[in-house]
Amino acid sequence: MTATNGEVHSVTSNGGFTNDKPFKIFVGYDPCEDVAYEVCRHSILKRSSIPVDITPIVQSELRTKGLYWRERGRLESTEFSFTRFLTPHLANYDGWAMFVDCDFLYLADIKELRDLIDDKYAIMCAHHDYAPKETTKMDGAVQTVYPRKNWSSMVLYNCGHPKNKVLTPEVVSTQTGAFLHRFQWLEDEEIGSIPFVWNFLEGHNKVVEGDTTTFPKAIHYTRGGPWFEAWKHCEFAEMWLKEKDECVKEANK
Repeated sequence: MTATNGEVHSVTSNGGFTNDKPFKIFVGYDPCEDVAYEVCRHSILKRSSIPVDITPIVQSELRTKGLYWRERGRLESTEFSFTRFLTPHLANYDGWAMFVDCDFLYLADIKELRDLIDDKYAIMCAHHDYAPKETTKMDGAVQTVYPRKNWSSMVLYNCGHPKNKVLTPEVVSTQTGAFLHRFQWLEDEEIGSIPFVWNFLEGHNKVVEGDTTTFPKAIHYTRGGPWFEAWKHCEFAEMWLKEKDECVKEANK
């Protein structure tokens, strides 16, 4: 789906697996990063060989529907800092769904990621050991450090898992950041791992020459991407800008 002027429109890939149920993908949306959302969405659809149903998580719409009511804190760098945890609820606590920040650029077929799903886990994500050196990110937002940082930036949710039914609008609107971002409603063994290349942190993870297993399948511009003036020369900026040009051309057809 895409969000424009507050309206949401369905966009579904017509991948080769037409009989498959579309894989549900929820993308964090912030009006300040609309172009990042559009490019993220474009990069998924362009490479997907399976049907996908992409939905932006728009905070204003959630508030209108009475699904989210917490006041924005000073350390929330985006509008989806907490709304991301509504993913199982928005998926009707059924099947598997993915949440991803909008500041991602996908370079591989999302089917490869979907095929990593293991029903024994409540969630699956990249288990980063990440402590940023910068004190600010994006357009001057405060950079914070906490356990399991960036684990929640891309998560595969087993929405029907009994433990994830804890993630109600009430809990997401009232629980602490630590409880949510550190997945404290789960036991460690209920958190599956996926390769870091599906959440490749720009400025932190490195490509090892000659080792194709280290090449990113999804780049995460977590410090700030080239849509911000301060980060227009970040690593992999040219790849994102090329994708943006393609996205704009298609939108203008």
